[in-house]
Amino acid sequence: MESLILDGHKLAWHRERVEAWLRGERIAPITIDCALTRRCNYHCVYCYGRLQANREYPLTKAVIFRFLDDAAEIGVKAISFVSDGESTLSPHLKAAILRGHDNGLDMALGTNGYRLDTELLEEILPKLTYLRFNFSGADPHRYARIMGCAPSSFEKVCRTIRSSVEIKARRNLPVTIGMQMVLLPWYADQVIPLARLGKRLGVDYLVIKHCSDDENGSLGVDYKAYFSLTNILRKAESISTSSYSVKAKWSKIMSGGKRRYSRCYGPPFLLQMSGSGLVAPCGMLFNERYNEFHIGNIAEKSFKQIYEGARYWHVMNTIASENFDARRMCGSLCLQHKVNEFLWDLKNDRLKLSTQIGATPMHVNFI
Repeated sequence: MESLILDGHKLAWHRERVEAWLRGERIAPITIDCALTRRCNYHCVYCYGRLQANREYPLTKAVIFRFLDDAAEIGVKAISFVSDGESTLSPHLKAAILRGHDNGLDMALGTNGYRLDTELLEEILPKLTYLRFNFSGADPHRYARIMGCAPSSFEKVCRTIRSSVEIKARRNLPVTIGMQMVLLPWYADQVIPLARLGKRLGVDYLVIKHCSDDENGSLGVDYKAYFSLTNILRKAESISTSSYSVKAKWSKIMSGGKRRYSRCYGPPFLLQMSGSGLVAPCGMLFNERYNEFHIGNIAEKSFKQIYEGARYWHVMNTIASENFDARRMCGSLCLQHKVNEFLWDLKNDRLKLSTQIGATPMHVNFI
């Protein structure tokens, strides 16, 4: 698993598109992070989705297929169903994964796993680059408290993870199966037990990440409290083996929730879309109070039309300008954070694009 980047970005392996962006050209996103619905059957204590409310449109199969066709046509490389809703609640999940894969897109799914079953896994796992389970507790009662579900959900999802691992092994599939813990300091006691559980379940990795908060601190995340967790996180990482990786996202966990860049350059490369169909630069700007940054909705207009339209590029140019300050006008430690750091340094001549970048990492199109 040494070629799996869990704390960083992969833009260096997309030199052609970065150079086009530096020349001021309009580029298609490399990765689009999206959901097929805003609904969710869990109520996680760390959920950022509660801060992302916006007008919802039903995403029909026709709308989803048009979006996936457009994405492939304009040059998008990967689609991850990981955003502000639980995409397994959409009746079109399987069809969407198959359609995207048939279009030549790399496909991925992040889920709480409760609605997955063996029959569905048999059909979608061969089409996925990765399947990631959101899993933040190591026993039924703590899992239920943290993730806002019934304690019985714990064993059900564990069985689903085991089924995924078994199918992957039996069919010799290249899909990566992982678990993700969103860590808040008050349940740090779950870190090491969860690392051991992931090893027993047979997944490829467990990644431990920070909790994002909005600019108003609505979730009450105490970023300074993360600093005391170094020993626990190091001990968890020591549980790694040659076939199982435990990795903390150190660069964000230890950042104090601060950014060192003021402009947002990442969304043209890594775009986010809401399960409502809303196209916006990032998840931090989904809420209706940020409607000045809302671009369009794929239920009303094709994604290709939205991408080619003047408003798309007006918004992208605005967040990259002196009229936007990422340090105070949006939430902390967003999906585009590492990409933004890299592009900020490029723009300010603090680093240069290099041709000596090493072997291509896993999941290279999920930047």
